[in-house]
Amino acid sequence: MAFSIALAGKGGTGKTTLAGLLIKYLQEKGKAPILAVDADSNANLNEVLGMEVSETLGNAREEMKRGQVPGGMTKDVFMDMKLQQAVAEADGYDLIVMGQPEGEGCYCAANSLLCGFLEKLTDNYPYIVTDNEAGMEHISRLTTKDVDVLLIVADTSRRAIQAALRINKLTKDLNVGVKKSYLVINQAKNGGAVPEVALKMIQEEGLELIGTVPEDERVYEYDLNGKPTIEIPRDNQAVKAAFEIFDKIVQ
Repeated sequence: MAFSIALAGKGGTGKTTLAGLLIKYLQEKGKAPILAVDADSNANLNEVLGMEVSETLGNAREEMKRGQVPGGMTKDVFMDMKLQQAVAEADGYDLIVMGQPEGEGCYCAANSLLCGFLEKLTDNYPYIVTDNEAGMEHISRLTTKDVDVLLIVADTSRRAIQAALRINKLTKDLNVGVKKSYLVINQAKNGGAVPEVALKMIQEEGLELIGTVPEDERVYEYDLNGKPTIEIPRDNQAVKAAFEIFDKIVQ
């Protein structure tokens, strides 16, 4: 049974960067093969990982919806073929990008097939890392469900922390099968310190703060210059702080 870790949070908090560092951590710990799932409609986990992606599951869903399944091929076989084509392989992990629908109308049938094939695919991996889209919609649509650990990422701004607390509450209200939720404060200023007002907000809601990752110029430079952030040296303060957090959650 795969151990599933999903990341969620407000946009701009560095959620995708942390997802990439988590994949790097699992690689170094010998937890391969890992399945990385980019479930963000604004997909960019591949950039963090330094990978090229030519096919997405969203494309397959569009083709099926438009009736572009080749003659003599069932929808099931077509989606299975497209799923295999959408898996980008790297050293120790595979990446699959969900993508987004381009047109209007109902995607229920395609989504149903997609979910079934993804469930089969995940059986091949001991660890799954899912980078969700920013905000809360993936929770209400039940895209995030049945995960072992949900890492909710925020920075020290009030809006980011409020968003994190709302995400945590929604997962509980909808009972989507999240076994454990943790808050990660990313891009923390002053060496990783969390303001007292922020700590009070977190404590009042009962969400466990598992750790903080300090703001770091190297992370910003890599992102600005389009360099894969998983290539940041292991002795970087932000990377070390992230790895310490991952030590607490990975079995």
